Amino acid sequence: MRLPNLLGTRNGRLAAFFLLYVTEGIPLGFAATAVATQLRRQGIGPAEIGAFVASFYLPWAFKWAFGPFVDVFRSQRFGHRRAWIIVTQIVMAATILALIAVPLPAGLGIFTAILLVHNTFGAIQDVAIDSLAVNTLGEDERGLANGLMFAGASVGQAVGGSGVLFLIGYMGFQSSFIFVAAAITAVTGFVVLPMKETVVEALALPAGVTRWRAAATEMRMFAVQSFRSFMGTRGAFSGVFFSLLPAGAMSLGLALQSNLAVELGMDDDEVAMLNLWSSIISAAAMVFGGWLSDRWGRRRTLAFYLAGMSLPVIYLLWVLQSHGYVMPRAPGGAPMPELLLPLWIAVMAYAVFQGLMYGTRSAIMMDVTNPRVAATQFTAYMAMMNLAISIAATWQGVAVEAWGYPVTLLVDAITGPLCILLLPWMKRRSSGFTDAFAHVRARNTSAVLGVCCLLWLLYWPNHEMLGAGQPIMGTFFTLVFISSALFLLAGREVLAGEAGPWRRAALWAAPLLLAMHGRYHLDKLNAMPTLHSVAELLMYLVPLFGGLVLLGLSTRNWISTEPAEEDAPVAAASA
Repeated sequence: MRLPNLLGTRNGRLAAFFLLYVTEGIPLGFAATAVATQLRRQGIGPAEIGAFVASFYLPWAFKWAFGPFVDVFRSQRFGHRRAWIIVTQIVMAATILALIAVPLPAGLGIFTAILLVHNTFGAIQDVAIDSLAVNTLGEDERGLANGLMFAGASVGQAVGGSGVLFLIGYMGFQSSFIFVAAAITAVTGFVVLPMKETVVEALALPAGVTRWRAAATEMRMFAVQSFRSFMGTRGAFSGVFFSLLPAGAMSLGLALQSNLAVELGMDDDEVAMLNLWSSIISAAAMVFGGWLSDRWGRRRTLAFYLAGMSLPVIYLLWVLQSHGYVMPRAPGGAPMPELLLPLWIAVMAYAVFQGLMYGTRSAIMMDVTNPRVAATQFTAYMAMMNLAISIAATWQGVAVEAWGYPVTLLVDAITGPLCILLLPWMKRRSSGFTDAFAHVRARNTSAVLGVCCLLWLLYWPNHEMLGAGQPIMGTFFTLVFISSALFLLAGREVLAGEAGPWRRAALWAAPLLLAMHGRYHLDKLNAMPTLHSVAELLMYLVPLFGGLVLLGLSTRNWISTEPAEEDAPVAAASA
């Protein structure tokens, strides 16, 4: 029996992209729910689990880097995007199967590394799927298709999380990986292989230009376009900080939820049921939230959703505190059934507000995105949001072990809604997507990031004085270093020759600032005093170097960030 080409009909296209997004959600649910639950049962602490979940989201924060390669490397025989989807899904299934041979918890490092490779190909698949959607869906199909794609990802998370947990009792944990690989392979065989993508011409390259060089050139163009788009208006500039901040309280949507469920005595089936119902409720709320935002205004409704996400978090921390449940407890202890109902209430309420938020947040980002560079700017916003999730998972895992559950939940409930303060500036412009203040924003951003890097020199020698507060400051400086590195890489391309000697310095400073994440592993060098001393010295020299380069760039002429004539610049009321 010949399988149908789903891209050939409207309903087929909607079904195809729903199922393709299911394959994106499966590994996320698998890691954040199924694996995190089993790791907690085996005695792995919340900090290590948080770092594990964070590493799983990290490739999605840099998926923009894969775009140029998906664009440049094409296959006429198998289809441009279809070929990428086939290859990535095969690798995703193969890496999941490779995990069967890795023992846990002893092999957690290798397990994490393999999953990192798996999710890197998952991020590449996402780029290819989105590119296929843009080039396949009709304009009158995109609204419903996007809703179905979000719902597909939610269903996939339920399959990878709840589905695996349900099967563990029948086939064991490691063997359940076969189910995950089979689910991904099924979509490949029944959806992707029968696809007939529109034939595209081979990419014409100038003489002497390789595809790798073309991809590098496209990446530089991406950096320049993104930079100019972000600086173009006050709304777009605010969108950068909105993306990097947590989208509401995140604790009940990450590993903290499954960690607590295990400690309270829930078995795998009960955790699976909790995850399944929260996924179903969240998927339904996504559609309803988008409809409400169109009716009552996106910024108003999004502010309500973001604030509402803190309510179930506050409720849960109050219940835990009143029952004296503060610090994490070893799995396998006495069950606490009196806390199970409050956990269910908190998780279900959180699923409602989180679902309402998802679609509306994406629409807000579209409002401040310049249509001329929509793919570039919007992709970058989405990548930064994934970076925010990764950072949240990391600090919350550490904070639970340092402060306990109630305080961690309180900090999350307070810091989560801070992004609401930026919503008044994130309004769709009535005319134009650029103004005359881009160079001012660029110069001021460079100066502020430079000062923040230099503040590290005051923080690092005194960081132990903060005690349990270190995770919060660590998260802040992680954002500073990553933002500074990306600013340097993009800014040097925008300024070009105008950067002067700072152009080459920026190229050296950026990777060094990214490498500052290694500070979390500094204690592993204690047995090697010489290397430890060198690493300690670098802890001072790298931020000093990066800060000076950023301050140096802030003195340059950033007029090159101004919009081109075809952008029809308009003077904004304020910068």
